[in-house]
Amino acid sequence: MQHSILITGANGQLGSELQKLIPLYPQFRFFPTDIDTLDLCNKAAIESFVDKNRIDYIINCAAYTAVDKAEDDIALCYRINCDAVRNLAEAAGQAKIIHISTDYVFDGTSDRPLRETDKTNPQSVYGKSKLEGEQILLKIAPGGSIIIRTAWLYSSFGNNFVKTMIRLGKEKDSLNVVNDQIGTPTYAADLAKVILQIIEESEKNNTFHAGIYHYSNEGVCTWYDFCLKIHELAGIKTCKVNPVSTAEYTVKAPRPLYSVLDKTKIKETFHLKIPQWEESLEKAIQLLSS
Repeated sequence: MQHSILITGANGQLGSELQKLIPLYPQFRFFPTDIDTLDLCNKAAIESFVDKNRIDYIINCAAYTAVDKAEDDIALCYRINCDAVRNLAEAAGQAKIIHISTDYVFDGTSDRPLRETDKTNPQSVYGKSKLEGEQILLKIAPGGSIIIRTAWLYSSFGNNFVKTMIRLGKEKDSLNVVNDQIGTPTYAADLAKVILQIIEESEKNNTFHAGIYHYSNEGVCTWYDFCLKIHELAGIKTCKVNPVSTAEYTVKAPRPLYSVLDKTKIKETFHLKIPQWEESLEKAIQLLSS
């Protein structure tokens, strides 16, 4: 029997990468949806969809991710990052949920890679809403949900740091990029593969390892390092990249200064080998150049 997978936020970076992988998984029936096809703020609509299509797994990629805009757009941010999550959890029935969260649930003051058990302390509206979404899900469906926190996500789809730095690198003579925020880039294509691998393994072993997990690529860098590597791989040589401090770079929402995630738990639980961030970035830029 074919198992059915609902993908929410299917037109975003991660959802688009998941859709690319659909042909590799003929054993599953996929239902990619976005706001046009399934309103996550309408619980009855979700219940009907899940029931009609006999959904076994829900991959929730839908989120309000405009970090600075969220500081003013609080109600909408909470509707998407909390209320929609509650609706999904309550309407899921027997379906298992894999929900995507963020490093912004931490305050960024750690001096070692962040573990799933570390104290959360979000500093922005976005981070607070994502943490509340996690808590809602764990309260309603503790045994039927996996939460994957990720960071610095990019892809050949959508808007992201990689595409912006390539565009600005071609347009400008110089750029200022923050050099005191430390983390790890995450290629959405790698994360998409991991999500489907988790579902495949759950089916094969008839076990679902519920809980919170951290995932990014391997390695550590600053946004400045990241930008230099993007320009190197994209062949951009005419743009000077200047390192600046967070204090010099004004944004509305505070960013975590330290976002390196400890991936031991996800690697050991699901037997993963995670690529280095530079290796994955090279693949993404090759795709963008082709």
